[in-house]
This record gives sequence, structure tokens and C-alpha cells, in this order.
Amino acid sequence: MKKRLVIALVLLVLLSTYKPQELSLNSKFNIKEIKIENNHILKDEDIKKDLMFLYDTNLIFLNTNKIKLILKSNNFIQSFEVKKIYPNKIKIKIFEKKPIVILQYKKKKFYISETFDLINFLDLEDYKNLPVVFGKQNDFKILYKNLKKINFPLNLIKKYYLYESKRWDLEIDKNKIIKLPTENYTKSLVNFMNLSKENNFDKYSIYDYRISNQLILK
Repeated sequence: MKKRLVIALVLLVLLSTYKPQELSLNSKFNIKEIKIENNHILKDEDIKKDLMFLYDTNLIFLNTNKIKLILKSNNFIQSFEVKKIYPNKIKIKIFEKKPIVILQYKKKKFYISETFDLINFLDLEDYKNLPVVFGKQNDFKILYKNLKKINFPLNLIKKYYLYESKRWDLEIDKNKIIKLPTENYTKSLVNFMNLSKENNFDKYSIYDYRISNQLILK
């Protein structure tokens, strides 16, 4: 608290003694250090490289709009916080998006985040075992929300396949395939979850719900 009071008094004296044009020329307040924190995927050096323009910028009159434009252009960044540390440092706290699946669409790869944003694909060790979606972003969003509503065990799903008929196949652990109908597929998924508790569950590898009110086991 005392430290903040001292800083406030120093700034008050400076602002009342100098004209803005004179203060902006005071090199004491020019940024000499940029600290990046809370980033796990993005590298410090890459972020700092994009923010090179900040060095020797006056910390007191710093406009964060340009920082916002640059950081928001990186689609791995969800949000960020900027903190000035007088006399000549700036700290930027990064909040990254968290990928939940890899989207494979028209020979291109992306990540899809928890908020269903597309993220440019990077070959990252932490996310190499994510489920793969063969389909479209918006269709997957609808399916995923429906899976969440019925508390389907998402950790079991390895691949999602979307067909032109808007029908999904789900590949889960032990190479089992769930073939869903085009409509009312949540009912089929609930049935599958119930069957998974039975003793003969491992006996079958294909659970075909495509025909209304029928289940074909193979």
C-alpha cells in the first residue's frame, strides 16, 4: 500500500511539473523490459518479437490498443492483461485457448477450442492425442453440446465422422463404432451408455442405430 502511495505521489509531482511533451521525452520511463507470463503453448520469445515496438515507448502514456490488435491476431490467445511496472517494465499475462479436438476438413487441420473457435494447427506434444473430427466446425459444435447434455463420456471418443447426410459415426475405445441416425441421435447415445454397463458389451464392435427404433450389433 505504501509503495503504491509513493508511486502515486511521484507521478503527481511529475505530471504537475512537466508538460506532456517534456515528460514523454524522459527516458527514465521508456520501456526496457517486457515480461510474458501464464503462457503454456506460445513461446515468450515469439510474443516478445511481435511486441518489439514497445521498447523505448514511454510507459506513462502507453496506449494498449496496438498491443490488443497484435495479440488478438494470434488465434491461440483468448485474452490478456497488461500491467505497468514503473519505472520501465511491462508485464503481459496471457490467457490461451484450450483445444478440445483436431478438426480435419478439406485436407486442412485446425484445433477447435472449448469455446468452439478455430485455431491454426501446430504440432504440439500436449495435444497430439486429441480426438479427430472429420467434418465441419458448426456441425461438431451441435453434436458436442448434445453429448455434454447427456453426460456422454467424451474421454472415450477417439474420432468423429460426419457424412454428407449429416449423420455421425463415433469411434470410441477398443475400436468400437457407434453409427448414429440423422435425427434424434441422443436417444441412441443414451441407449449405448446403458448397454455399456452390461456384461456382454465387449462382445460387439459395431452399434448401428441408423434404422429407426432398431439396433444392429456386429
